[in-house]
Amino acid sequence: MGGEEWEDSNQKTRCRILWRKPEQLASDVYEWAVKNGFVGSVCTVYELHSGEDVNGMSFQGADEELLRRALGILEDQGKCTMFQGETSSEDGIKFF
Repeated sequence: MGGEEWEDSNQKTRCRILWRKPEQLASDVYEWAVKNGFVGSVCTVYELHSGEDVNGMSFQGADEELLRRALGILEDQGKCTMFQGETSSEDGIKFF
């Protein structure tokens, strides 16, 4: 399920333990978006991280960098687009 990755790949002194790999998180996020009617809609990074609609989801409270990596995977797959808000938590995601 999860895994690990070196934060400093050259020295290998700091390792991040992942509950879910970014690819798995991306799949979970998109499945949530489809099931909850967010395809064609916009939500914020904050809503994906801490919103009421994500209670109990694998990405609730996830590290923001990891969540953004997962969203980047979805963007590369053509399943969403991200756009900048006034603050990083206000950055938006539109699902396709």
